Amino acid sequence: MLLFFLFSSWNPFSGGGGESAGRRSQFPPKSLTSKKFSHSAQTSATPRHPIDPLTVGEIHRVRSILSSYEPFLGQFPAIQSMTIDEPDKSRVLGWQSGDPLPPRKAFVIGLLDNQSHLVTIDLESGRVETHEISSGSGYPMLTMEDVAAAVDAAVSYPGLEVSAAARGLSVANLSCISPSPGWFGPEEEGKRLLKVLCYSKQGTPNFYMRPLEGLVMTVDVDRREVIKFSDTGRGIPIPGGANTDYRFHPGNDPPEMNPINPISMEQPQGPSFTVTDGHLVEWANWEFHLKADQRAGFIVSRVVVRDSETGDRRSVMYKGFPSELFVPYMDVDEAWYFKSYMDAGEFGMGATAMPLVPLNDCPRNAHYMDGVFVSADGRPFIQPNMICLFERYAGDSAWRHTELTVSAGEARAKVTLVARMASSVGNYDYTIDWEFQTDGLIKITVALSGMLMVKATVHDNMNQIENQEETGPMVSENVIGVVHDHFITFHLDMDVDGPNNTFVKVNLVKEENLEGKTPRKSYLKPSLYNPSEFHVVNPSRRSRLGNPSGYKVVPEANAASLLDHSDPPQLRSAFTNNQIWVTPYNRSEQWAGGLLTYQSHGDDTLDVWSHRNREIEDKDVVLWYTLGFHHVPCQEDFPIMPTVAASFQLKPVNFFDRNPILRAHPVFEKDLPVCRPSESASAM
Repeated sequence: MLLFFLFSSWNPFSGGGGESAGRRSQFPPKSLTSKKFSHSAQTSATPRHPIDPLTVGEIHRVRSILSSYEPFLGQFPAIQSMTIDEPDKSRVLGWQSGDPLPPRKAFVIGLLDNQSHLVTIDLESGRVETHEISSGSGYPMLTMEDVAAAVDAAVSYPGLEVSAAARGLSVANLSCISPSPGWFGPEEEGKRLLKVLCYSKQGTPNFYMRPLEGLVMTVDVDRREVIKFSDTGRGIPIPGGANTDYRFHPGNDPPEMNPINPISMEQPQGPSFTVTDGHLVEWANWEFHLKADQRAGFIVSRVVVRDSETGDRRSVMYKGFPSELFVPYMDVDEAWYFKSYMDAGEFGMGATAMPLVPLNDCPRNAHYMDGVFVSADGRPFIQPNMICLFERYAGDSAWRHTELTVSAGEARAKVTLVARMASSVGNYDYTIDWEFQTDGLIKITVALSGMLMVKATVHDNMNQIENQEETGPMVSENVIGVVHDHFITFHLDMDVDGPNNTFVKVNLVKEENLEGKTPRKSYLKPSLYNPSEFHVVNPSRRSRLGNPSGYKVVPEANAASLLDHSDPPQLRSAFTNNQIWVTPYNRSEQWAGGLLTYQSHGDDTLDVWSHRNREIEDKDVVLWYTLGFHHVPCQEDFPIMPTVAASFQLKPVNFFDRNPILRAHPVFEKDLPVCRPSESASAM
């Protein structure tokens, strides 16, 4: 949503009362040279798979190659992105374990003289293969250095000291953040901008609840100067900090509820999954490749499931990941209208991923994975423990039946495998789960928590507000929770039993029983040919009964964008105009908001690609699904929001000939140890 990058380790202005005083630090180290990293497995890693991410050694090699590349001899570009340039899909699909790796290449996006340089490098030969200067709108993701520079420029601007003093504060009492500005017209052309907002950190680590309303500084990131200063809210009080501290302290007053004893799922024989060569996950009947990504957070690739009848490994998906997040706020004030963030393309879901908290984010026996990313100077840094893998069991059954004439029923425990990451994009925390079930189903969940972005008001009670003058409900005294949306668009390159698939809509149609042979008047009939289930099928792979092998998208709770299609934020995020899109596979079309999203005009989005009207029947197709939330805040969201989640499923349809877990083993008492509270615990 917005990004907070002002911490004491980077800027003395932040003091010690901001979030840096808590359990997290959002800034990664500048490089491995500035912060020693103890995970020797990362610093000595060797790629084992064609799509493995760049290693620490490869990142250093790319930097060395660029340093001696003639166009960059005079000035080294700021590295906005550096990733593995994956081989052609056909080469990856044809590769088998033990085969030589295809040539390793890196794709680099660098910024120099306000131009975006797109460079492909062959790591073996050390040669730059392609070098293109982007001619489209938009800029690459912001780096941590960009954000720090913008905040530095803002906090040294003389007008800020005057505005702070007018509110009874000094600059040292402030924490400042740097949200992206969107794009709203030609006056913003030709320069990279950031908006800087400030908050009082007095009396609370939760400065988000204490905004200096109406104060906005527009910063030219490259010139490192404030080009516009606006302060329209000096008459609006700063909300108080009482009861906004969300941190746990052992001396806290006990909650007014009965205590809950600690709960843990124990695994006496250890987890059932394995992670080979750092990225290849095997569990039950599943196998997939998992890697961290600076922009997407993490990417799930080469997903295959073993057919329990034949033992064959069958393809389900080539590649899946969150492609973009769009978060528009519903307020048109000068200090709010621009708040329409695209978190992946502007800041990076991996760049803002935090170390997961054991026993709270992830259970015991979880396996943790790091991310190896790149800072602006081209050197690697590590995001430790940003992904976890674990098995989940909550007492549910995978299937069950009890016959009235039989004394004992049959049931099978539902155990699933979860891959999880959490990104803290400023005030909001996004937890993304990919959950694999033994029946072939994949459930994808996005959960939201963190802090509201609030608006200060002169009112301290809803009874004082007339004519719906505010853009959200009051959540505390002098605090309005502004209404907003969250949209997360997933890129799902489905390969159901192979690359050539077809998307079909299955309408559930009411049919009239006109012949009147029975008393029924009507019934429901699914039809594949009256193109609302949504299936991806392989027309050339048929079940023993003649049905096409397929997977279907199963939506759950969802929300659609209500913004006008001509509204500048919606032009940039036109990929949210539909919940489902289908496009032919194109390796250059991965980011729904475009490769260069920051301050883009919406000229390179999923909506634009879709209007090319290309063939998608019996082709290698990509399914795009948008998960949405309308958030109308309430008092329970203050001072920190309880987690709210939404999901969708990818469910097999005629993919298996019968229930794939029919012969799954039940669990018996003898399989598990009996765990009882100790005598001392019982006495308590």
